[in-house]
Amino acid sequence: MTLPPFDIQPVLIGARVMLRPLLATDYDGLYAVASDPEIWAMHPFRDRYKREVFDGFFADAIASQGAFAIVDRATDAIIGSTRFANYDPTMAEIEIGWTFFATAYWRTGINREVKALMLRHIFQFVRIVVFQVGANNFRSRTAVERLGGKLVREHKRDHGGQVHDYTSYHLTREDALSGALATFLEAK
Repeated sequence: MTLPPFDIQPVLIGARVMLRPLLATDYDGLYAVASDPEIWAMHPFRDRYKREVFDGFFADAIASQGAFAIVDRATDAIIGSTRFANYDPTMAEIEIGWTFFATAYWRTGINREVKALMLRHIFQFVRIVVFQVGANNFRSRTAVERLGGKLVREHKRDHGGQVHDYTSYHLTREDALSGALATFLEAK
């Protein structure tokens, strides 16, 4: 794991959400969200709602040193998580992923706000943002395409002996300026 020479766990504050570094003490609050099977229905790891599966996911998030707790500013409740990872200095790229939200926040604009905060921060440092999405996760694929992401390849990924079909998208700042977050990104 290559950590970048810039901060990938800043506190990012939007109108409705705050992204802050994920802490080990966030486990119970985040698992309360992740324990809903509906969140994982289109995901390659459909059993991530199970505590024993989530435990590994959470440990990886903490170890990544790029994971965030997504907090609803109105209630101070953890409503999901996301992270930056897999920085490649040669390609000037970083991945955004591992994102999930409580179903009550779906189709509310929260995902767009989270991505806008992350993209505004990270485009100061990288040229390309990579999104790796399960091939059958059409909800996430559509969301990335609305941001301006371009499909660059379809491939298989091995996760601890489990092989799944994935798609990779690249998003440059220029592409993002023609996507759903253009107004937000232009403001900076």
